[in-house]
Amino acid sequence: MNFEDRKKRSPEAIYVIGKVTLEKLESLASKIRDDVATEADKVNHEILREIVALASNRVSVEENESSVTKGSNAWTEKTASHYPHIRLHGGALEDDPLKMGM
Repeated sequence: MNFEDRKKRSPEAIYVIGKVTLEKLESLASKIRDDVATEADKVNHEILREIVALASNRVSVEENESSVTKGSNAWTEKTASHYPHIRLHGGALEDDPLKMGM
């Protein structure tokens, strides 16, 4: 699947992908808690945790930036490519895999 195909996903498809991702994350976490996880399970758990953290961060940024444009207060920081940019753990736009060519 190329970049253009990824951009064409419907909101419904994105919702289902997110839901399945969260279900898989919980399943892997359960295996880890039960001490039956393989090394691959542990690696996949960490990758999914990172994806969920970045996605949650992105949602928070979009909500905060929307509030700023409506006149509400939020802490912002000017960056070269985006203003206002709400900075949360590690940024939100700079770590975008699509912008990194992934």
